[in-house]
Amino acid sequence: MSNQDYNVKQLLETGACTNCQVCADVCPAVAVSGDGDLSAVARMKGLAQILKGRGGLFRRMLRSRPPSDEAFDHFSSTVFRCTLCANCQEVCPVGIHLRDLWLSLRHDMVHSGYYPKKINMIRDNLKEEHNVFGEDNDERAEWVEDMAEPAEDGYIRDRAEMVYFTGCTAAYFPLAQKIPIALAEILDRSGVDFTLLGATEWCCGFPMLGAGLKDMFQEFMEHNLEAVREKGAREILFACPSCYATWREYYPDEFKVSHASQFLINLIRNERIPLKKLDLTVTYHDPCDLGRGTRIFDEPREVIRAIPGIGFVELAHNRENCLCCGGGGNLEMVDPNLSARIAQRKIEEILATGADAVVTSCQQCVRTMITYVRRNKVPLDVLDITQLIRRALVD
Repeated sequence: MSNQDYNVKQLLETGACTNCQVCADVCPAVAVSGDGDLSAVARMKGLAQILKGRGGLFRRMLRSRPPSDEAFDHFSSTVFRCTLCANCQEVCPVGIHLRDLWLSLRHDMVHSGYYPKKINMIRDNLKEEHNVFGEDNDERAEWVEDMAEPAEDGYIRDRAEMVYFTGCTAAYFPLAQKIPIALAEILDRSGVDFTLLGATEWCCGFPMLGAGLKDMFQEFMEHNLEAVREKGAREILFACPSCYATWREYYPDEFKVSHASQFLINLIRNERIPLKKLDLTVTYHDPCDLGRGTRIFDEPREVIRAIPGIGFVELAHNRENCLCCGGGGNLEMVDPNLSARIAQRKIEEILATGADAVVTSCQQCVRTMITYVRRNKVPLDVLDITQLIRRALVD
């Protein structure tokens, strides 16, 4: 075990925490569990102890001992019971880049051998099928078959101006497959020249970063880049904020990348999407990776307000302060009960607005919230922004 999983800046940041505990006040995991060990401030203390307990002269000078196996096991369990929502980073008065630090910490825990065994399943799925769920990757575009009038070529074309990168969740989960169906129909109606990658699309890489499997990332990134190059595309479109943020932050700046909310508002402004009146009151949930992660707040709201007749009400916590839905950071695999309790908190806040529906811009948020709503028979409609626009399209 060593400290090589952290860059110099991160090693310095571990000593910058002032123990103000503001991060604990906004942590969704702490809020629903009451467990302070899940907070960023507790994690920073644990990390500092681990780093000091490693390495020769520094350890001897401080008379530090490495934590016991039991302490490591407990600490690791708190590291992975986190949605990576970055609300702690948002409020940190010191400006510590906590989300990146958590990713490096997870990488460290995997290298050190202290991690949830579900991580092995994620690793195996990615190695064998190139998607996080272990589904047959040749079936990545089978959702097209559920469209009312799909294109004869199934939208898998030799060349196109734009690639629609579907993402693992929307490709395989029935609850989320309505999102790519809606977006493909909108793009069709608008005359956009696009293609899917189909079986040549591999996981964007974020699930492996979130699982501490950074060593796998390079192969997946290089494969996806080459798959897009072969299509001759200049732009890549994402409905998934995690895929979008990963390409934006970790991939080379070779293609224009756009989230669906950005692309849709441009189509609306250019009058390429005819919209009818909808008698519906909605609220909007800012996905963590899209909002706090990439600062896209205005475009989704402009899309919603462009629909005639729609009513819009903000959540009590919105934009950079939006509450996490509980679906991020692989938490649903590691601790499904904690994920569900965070989702419950989110749904309760939504219901307090009196809105008929909650709209978001993330397939994982949609899946997490719909799962909770259906299991608990909550009278609430959950829609991705692509589904909302598809519902408002003039027939």
